[in-house]
Amino acid sequence: MYKPVVEAIPDWANLQVLERNLEPPRAPLIPYRDWANAMEPREASPLFQLLNGNWLFMYAESPLSAPALFMEPDYLAADWPEIPVPSNWQLHGYGTPQYSSCPYPFPLDPPHVPQQNPVGCYRTCFQIADSWEGMGVRLVFEGVDCAFHVWVNGQAVGYSQGSHLLSEFDITDYLQSDDNVLAVRVYQWSDGSYLESQDKWRLSGIFRDVYLLALPGVYVRDVFVHTEFGGSYEEAELGLHIQTACLPAYQGQEYRLRMTLLDESGRQIVDRDLETLSASAVEGSNADICVKEHILNPQLWTAETPQLYSLLLTLYDEVGVISCVHRTAVGFRDIKIHKGRMLVNGQPITIKGVNRNEFDSERGYVTSLASMKRDIMLMKQHNINAVRLSHYPNNPRWLELCSSYGLYVIDETDLETHGCHFMGNESYLSELPDWKEAYLQRARRMVERDKNYPCIVIWSLGNESGYGENHDAMAAWIRERDPSRLIHYERAYDAPIVDIVSQMYPSVDMIVEEGRKEDPRPYLMCEYGHAMGNSVGNLKEYWEAIYTYPRLLGGLIWEWSDQGIQQVNEFGEAWYAYGGDFGEEPHSGHFCLDGLLFPDRSTKASLLELKKVIEPVQVEWIDAQTGKVKITNRYDFLDLSHLQGGWTLLRDGRPAVRGKLPILRMLAGESEEVTLSLPPKSEMNGSGEYVLHIHFSLREDTIWAQQGHEIAWADLPLGMLQVTNTPLAHADSKSTLHWNETEREISVHGREFSIVFDKEAGAISSWHYLGEPLLTKGPKVNLWRAPVDNDVHLAKTWTKAGYDRLVTQQRKLSVEAWGEHSVRIVTESVIGAKGEPVAFHSSLIYTINSSGELLLEASILPREGLPPLPRFGIELQMPESFQYMTWYGRGPHECYSDRKESGKLGIFSGTVQEQFVPYIKPQENGNKSDVRWAALANVTGAGLKINGMPLIDLSCHHYSTEDLTLTKHVHQLTRLNETIVKIDAVQSGLGNHSCGYAPTLEAYLVQPQPMKFQVRLQAMLFF
Repeated sequence: MYKPVVEAIPDWANLQVLERNLEPPRAPLIPYRDWANAMEPREASPLFQLLNGNWLFMYAESPLSAPALFMEPDYLAADWPEIPVPSNWQLHGYGTPQYSSCPYPFPLDPPHVPQQNPVGCYRTCFQIADSWEGMGVRLVFEGVDCAFHVWVNGQAVGYSQGSHLLSEFDITDYLQSDDNVLAVRVYQWSDGSYLESQDKWRLSGIFRDVYLLALPGVYVRDVFVHTEFGGSYEEAELGLHIQTACLPAYQGQEYRLRMTLLDESGRQIVDRDLETLSASAVEGSNADICVKEHILNPQLWTAETPQLYSLLLTLYDEVGVISCVHRTAVGFRDIKIHKGRMLVNGQPITIKGVNRNEFDSERGYVTSLASMKRDIMLMKQHNINAVRLSHYPNNPRWLELCSSYGLYVIDETDLETHGCHFMGNESYLSELPDWKEAYLQRARRMVERDKNYPCIVIWSLGNESGYGENHDAMAAWIRERDPSRLIHYERAYDAPIVDIVSQMYPSVDMIVEEGRKEDPRPYLMCEYGHAMGNSVGNLKEYWEAIYTYPRLLGGLIWEWSDQGIQQVNEFGEAWYAYGGDFGEEPHSGHFCLDGLLFPDRSTKASLLELKKVIEPVQVEWIDAQTGKVKITNRYDFLDLSHLQGGWTLLRDGRPAVRGKLPILRMLAGESEEVTLSLPPKSEMNGSGEYVLHIHFSLREDTIWAQQGHEIAWADLPLGMLQVTNTPLAHADSKSTLHWNETEREISVHGREFSIVFDKEAGAISSWHYLGEPLLTKGPKVNLWRAPVDNDVHLAKTWTKAGYDRLVTQQRKLSVEAWGEHSVRIVTESVIGAKGEPVAFHSSLIYTINSSGELLLEASILPREGLPPLPRFGIELQMPESFQYMTWYGRGPHECYSDRKESGKLGIFSGTVQEQFVPYIKPQENGNKSDVRWAALANVTGAGLKINGMPLIDLSCHHYSTEDLTLTKHVHQLTRLNETIVKIDAVQSGLGNHSCGYAPTLEAYLVQPQPMKFQVRLQAMLFF
């Protein structure tokens, strides 16, 4: 029994005390009563008792100010408030949430943390079942941030630290037959906090499940499952290293241990007795049993084929009655490195992954099983095959799901010292011998807990902790304990201790250079494509490089979901807080909003782009004339027979002809030529733009998606047929065009329209069609955009050049008849910021014909020495009533020049507000790329058609660019009674520069050079 000692240095501040009375780490084996029970969830076991619920809670600003005797059974705590367990106390009104990407929340003086160390005191009562009489009882905490002491019935049980590590205590000798009082004191900080400087919200408390386990007299304490293969993968060896233990009261009794292996249908593959155990032989120590079993034709586990077996370890007592059953999943697979490739079951794989923090916008660190299932289904539905646990071991339920649904996992030690960067040496603690055991313990507890999950293929030594001898010690221990998996650690780069060379946020050029190296180890982008706000540009170029150079293992996007905390304003409207919104210091602002998903798990266009560029089927033309295509299978293991393929011939964005593909059985990595039964061009009905759309979807239901879920697609252009693109449509010869010039304005009108041009402003002041106003302002040259998060460096050059405060001054205006039925108005202007030299000379040429069409030509001539532009286009404003938008281009989601692979070509429609993308920190959004034409209409059907010549980018909003630039939160934007239309010849790409070394590629920058473009505007009735 643990007896507390009053010391000058409290446990939570003592580097020499990492735990007290903690059971040695082991695989989480739940005891069950029988085989049928063992196949059920753990909650169904009569030997498992969940202690989650509402506990009594008292918050204190420091250990000294906390109630000293609260753990005593007779302590009067009935008037304490309650708090849910699991939870984080900052989200229940105690203390303050703090978001920090790396700075520590206290002055750096390791291992010391402030004496004013907030404390949460918890109390609850529980009873144990009568059937547990005489059994050993374990108390398990799956996650507590950041350190805690435990008492049962007033007696000190133990201490643990390491927020994301499982802690198990033997409480058998502390229990009584009636109510038992469990008391826990949680410390917000400990010396272990120096090892937990991860990019996350800093939250505290018991945030994962708490439960009891009942163990029989002799029990399986631990098991380590190994699968090995010989010369082929048609035979395997299942190896088990089993540790058994016994309770003191069971000396002299004999138990029998049985091993059973079941396949997914429940068929017995192996079933045999291992040996009879004498309890006296294992009393007070562990007995080791090593088993090897030959398996013929095993079903292999991969992320694409997650075949699992169930291993049942059954203990029988002296009279042959089942004492308990333990179940663990088994996946037959091996991992190797060969010639710069990572092999699973002898086949090279590509990592198409994401980094995932455990975070819920309402519950903080608490992630429910339902939310985990939602995450993993979304990942699988978007072609993701791997996840890095960033940056700590995740909830064991997540690993169970990854094993059963099929995801490769990089399991990461709960270790990061990034904040030591502010001491001038991120490696500071990693180099200190005094911290070696703290490093090793975190690695041991991770590996021992997670060693049997088939999904884990790589162990990671942590994140952003510099590199030192303590990492070498971790790698050596892991490699000796589990040589079957690979070791990764990004800060070690290409040091000998790692099996995989990795970097964060490299540029495309950097990974190409890595791909050309002769290093026999693969290269992995453990973080790339920082998905902050409107982001994840040029994924296409990254993946072209990955598919070109075999050494490139792939990458994992940072990160899966935004980490915003949901709040509710005075109007009952939900909004999301980020760093600094709670008044905390230091903080890292909105750097936590860097996910492929919004906090509510709704998708961003960046996730759709990722799905597209990593899709497992590629299609390209061989001969468009004969309808012959090349189809490539980019799966690592599957053939294509599980997919059903079809095609649609589109004419001007509308379906013309449909067909089906035959069942394709090409193996992984193979290609096949397929000829489609397309109509010959001579028989195609009507002129227009023809595009062949090919798609592949699931042939049958899976556990992660239903039949018909789309996996891959391609749009293959056939070109234009019999189309002549004229600058301006023929004027209506039946309608007379009238125009008149006065001192202040120019008026132009025809049978159904009138346009008034303000000569002083050099812009249209009104445009009416069938008596309805179409424009309230513009068009004007538009060069600015509300910076996206990836513009963080570019935007500094933009503001220095004055792009965010440009004003236009007209220098010249002329008007003249243009042909028989048209008039032409030309304005020449200069554009610049106040107090700065003129940046651009510009002109707008308006040609208006008697049909009411306006051909607009915009041009700019920049001065020397300017940086790249945010965009080049025009902006106009329409009344708010023009809120119905239709376009022919890429869609339906927002697309940009370097993030448009996922945009299908077609005709799409919706309201203007539906095109707005509510990034929590407002920024440029909602752009449509490669637009042929677009239309904006009101409820009567009147509106404006916008024709590209040939292509434009387009976005429409009810919010001003200035508001999007300056406002800190999306819910604080002011909706205008206007529809603002931006028509661009070109807009800067999104890039990947909010973190790392990947600025917007040169091809997607808008260089300051002479430019011009045309667009045709036409007032008309649409319905």
